[in-house]
Amino acid sequence: MMNYADEYKKSIESPIAFWQEQAKNIAWYKTPIQILSTDSSNPSQWFVDGELNTSYLALDHHIEQGRGEQIALIYDSPVTQTKQKFTYNQLLEQVAKFADVLQKQQVNKGDRVLIYMPMIPQAAIAMLACARIGAIHSVVFGGFSAHELAIRIDDAQPKVIVSASCGVEIEKIIEYKPLVDKAIELAKEKPQSCIIYQREMVEAKLQKNRDFCWQTLIKTANAIKAIPLPATHPLYILYTSGTTGTPKGVVRDHGGHAVAMQYSMETIYGMTAGDVFWAASDVGWVVGHSYIVYAPLIAGCTSILYEGKPIKTPDAGAFWRVCSEYKVNALFSAPTAFRAIAKEDPQGKFIQQYDLSHLQRLFLAGERLDPATYSWLKDKTQLSVIDHWWQTETGWAIAGIPLGIKNMPTKAGSAGVPTPGFKVEILDSLGKQLPANTSGNIVLKLPLPPGCLTTIWQNPQRYQLGYLSTFDGYYLTGDGGYIDEDGYLFIMGRTDDVINVAGHRLSTGEMEEIVSAHHAVAECAVFGIHDELKGQVPLALVITKNGVNIDKSLLQAELRQSVREKIGAIASLKQVLIVERLPKTRSGKILRKVMRQMIDGEPYQVPSTIDDTAIIPELDDVFKKNILT
Repeated sequence: MMNYADEYKKSIESPIAFWQEQAKNIAWYKTPIQILSTDSSNPSQWFVDGELNTSYLALDHHIEQGRGEQIALIYDSPVTQTKQKFTYNQLLEQVAKFADVLQKQQVNKGDRVLIYMPMIPQAAIAMLACARIGAIHSVVFGGFSAHELAIRIDDAQPKVIVSASCGVEIEKIIEYKPLVDKAIELAKEKPQSCIIYQREMVEAKLQKNRDFCWQTLIKTANAIKAIPLPATHPLYILYTSGTTGTPKGVVRDHGGHAVAMQYSMETIYGMTAGDVFWAASDVGWVVGHSYIVYAPLIAGCTSILYEGKPIKTPDAGAFWRVCSEYKVNALFSAPTAFRAIAKEDPQGKFIQQYDLSHLQRLFLAGERLDPATYSWLKDKTQLSVIDHWWQTETGWAIAGIPLGIKNMPTKAGSAGVPTPGFKVEILDSLGKQLPANTSGNIVLKLPLPPGCLTTIWQNPQRYQLGYLSTFDGYYLTGDGGYIDEDGYLFIMGRTDDVINVAGHRLSTGEMEEIVSAHHAVAECAVFGIHDELKGQVPLALVITKNGVNIDKSLLQAELRQSVREKIGAIASLKQVLIVERLPKTRSGKILRKVMRQMIDGEPYQVPSTIDDTAIIPELDDVFKKNILT
């Protein structure tokens, strides 16, 4: 096993040689000679003269290596009581036939296909089918509002929309087709056709000459081969979650993405062909793209596609049941999922009910892993709990604990060490590099490694202005934090999560760590609200654990005192509210900005990705009753 320091040094000092070596681990139609190309619009173009196909790498290649009868994809849906397994042979047949369906709808290389699907196998099949013929897919989270869907239709200008008749949220059925129809009505750019997968729960009404049934079209389709594509050809457009303005479509290419996915599965997650990997996310998010569909299949693993929740489908043992049933080797989810499990089952009783002997480690990302959640998972599962940090824009982990290199120790509260290929630095507002343990802007030295965004769809200027123009020669992550004396990275939240209290810049992330460490706290959010005297003061919203009996006033007093002791009186955490729920997006991000705007009397817009719209008026009422601004 290679030493981390040596691997990292090689990747930073000799990136061309390093990534040329990693590129040998995938099957090219034409092996690249020109490894890195830079220009003013994109300083990080990889393998520019190579040719390959992601769908071929994820399916055909493994069959040619004799793994055709290995399980490639497991579909588990507790909300519909459905389970299904696909071998590599079976998945290839479905993908190759749906690629033919798309071609018969006049979808060609470079055309866009918008995929608006629930967590069903057909979502992954459609993605891989697009890749097979060089179409560029744009997956939009199933259940997005018609307005948000229309915005993305206008930006991506898809020739075809692929959807399903409905999605299922615990016990609620959400009909998709009316949302698609409304979105098309609102959009300026109209797709030529829609392909609808009819689910048993709801049969969608199809519009004549525009809408077609998936099941009908697939019956007469022929399996077609993958076509060679330039490494720089776009694989997909993925829109980052936003609330207003023009959507930001992150573009990923075939070549750099494939190399990065292969490298990350072995290096970051310690997975090899035949292992079972479960990313408990959604195909509408970047985790679903990278680690439900592409990376596990490129690496020859078995991937799990789960249509359910961490709780209530049917209980807080849902994740452990899946891990036990399918002998999962590694589970990857967001801290919010495990906080929900811990709130419902604080003693971890469900964990004891299942055989988790195959489960080796837990990976968390998507938001900061607070030490309390880290400690609960370590204590209750006795597994390695590994935080790692990345973004939609990077497509894979910027920092983590690289298991495939050397089993380094974890540190509670840290996202680990920089991943080979990512030169992480901390800069002040003037671009000066800061010493260890000093918070500042987290930036990445150019060139970015393979697998990162190549541009913003139809808006390269936005890529330059948003990411590359703040500090010359660096990519701006938008996150703040520090690197300690051992080289471990600590993410303290978005740079706009830093609040200014009477001239003192304080991290709300640090306060959240302190609040969440209390034994009675299941989850919390700390954000700054307006104060006439001090400019801003922090407010904490707290959810208590199930079964914990503690006086509300006592808990509030203890939390205020903890913050005072560990940060100082200047933190001024005077207001602590006990609430039942927090407003979150479906990917688990807490809407701190929206809550701040509500309290400060500013205009706000609730994103269409919110998990529970009812929480906003409830909180608005709580704020009016409890907070003096």
